[in-house]
Amino acid sequence: MEEVFTGSFTQQPPIPDEAVEAAVAVMRSGRLHRYNLVPGEAGEVALLEAEFAALTGARHALAVASGGYALAAALRALDVQPGEPVLSNAFTLAPVPGAIASVGARPVFVEVTEALTIDLDDLAAKLGQARVLLLSHMRGHVCDMDRLMALCDAAGVTVVEDCAHTMGASWRGVPSGRHGAIGCYSTQTYKHVNSGEGGLIVTDDADLAARLILGSGSYMHYGLHGTAPPAEAFEAARWSVPNVSGRMDNVRAAILRPQLRGLDAARAAWLRRYRTIEDGLRGVPGLTLIERQEAEAFVGSSLQFLLLDWSDAAVARVVERCAARGVSLKWFGAPEPQGFTATYRHWRFASSEPMPRTDRILRAILDMRLPLTFSLDDCMLIARIIAQEVGRACNRKDAAQ
Repeated sequence: MEEVFTGSFTQQPPIPDEAVEAAVAVMRSGRLHRYNLVPGEAGEVALLEAEFAALTGARHALAVASGGYALAAALRALDVQPGEPVLSNAFTLAPVPGAIASVGARPVFVEVTEALTIDLDDLAAKLGQARVLLLSHMRGHVCDMDRLMALCDAAGVTVVEDCAHTMGASWRGVPSGRHGAIGCYSTQTYKHVNSGEGGLIVTDDADLAARLILGSGSYMHYGLHGTAPPAEAFEAARWSVPNVSGRMDNVRAAILRPQLRGLDAARAAWLRRYRTIEDGLRGVPGLTLIERQEAEAFVGSSLQFLLLDWSDAAVARVVERCAARGVSLKWFGAPEPQGFTATYRHWRFASSEPMPRTDRILRAILDMRLPLTFSLDDCMLIARIIAQEVGRACNRKDAAQ
């Protein structure tokens, strides 16, 4: 009898009791809007911003409605114009080029490496085409940030970091989101802290912080932001920055604050699950693991591996057979988008020249969530199932050659 996994790849842990109680207290107050405060009250959103700024070491933090809103807000704060080219990874999720398109700008995609990070050689060749790089740390894979920043600084290119998958991660001890001018994070259910939807933005630049706060819909309430820059930073911008309302509310902030305090423990728990599955897959013929760099402290909330140069039919067979045994793998090589697995070839709002080197890697990527509801025994079972099905498909592939 073949082993079957019966757990859920989408079931997240319950919201902590402390967070539930804090959210209920906000609801009982009736004052859910972030600026609906009594005199002397900071409010849950402002407290969350102060705590997140302290966690990341940033001067300014802003809580917003979603991670996608955060990305577009960052581009607006940088005054990205309609038709302007913006560099970004070819391996990312649709909200990243979507944020570029939402301000009327034009994505210029950069190749991806087998480490699933942006190809820095291709980036170097394309830096002259744009003044902004929207860098996606896709699926938690962090590139050599020292080299990337050296390249971008030398070319005068401003970096916005999409940290939807790297809250709690770092490169050589520097938190993800703190290398570029602006860092953007998501608090959507499948991210590292869960408020259903939500986002956070950090920056050290006072002028950018003022533009971000005004753009989020502060009206003239920017003085209620605990990590806001001085009032003079708002003087010129408050007349010209459009209000594109995307504020976070006090309920979501109340839910998030206790989770932030547990982020280090969650990262350690994810890493145990990640390493357990990685160990179970190491040495499987035909399967390439993504070797993480020593300088990268990552959050293993998902795991990817490659079936390089396999036929589409063989990869599809692995996905189908694993699914039949309860293991949900997402494939970025399918001809049509499935769930979140669209690629640059599918985004008709963001046309691109073909990139055969990147296509080879995208066709090989299999992706799997690792919710903290999995036990280590679950992870060992999942690894056994994948190893068996990849082994079977690899044998069939060899026999067909």
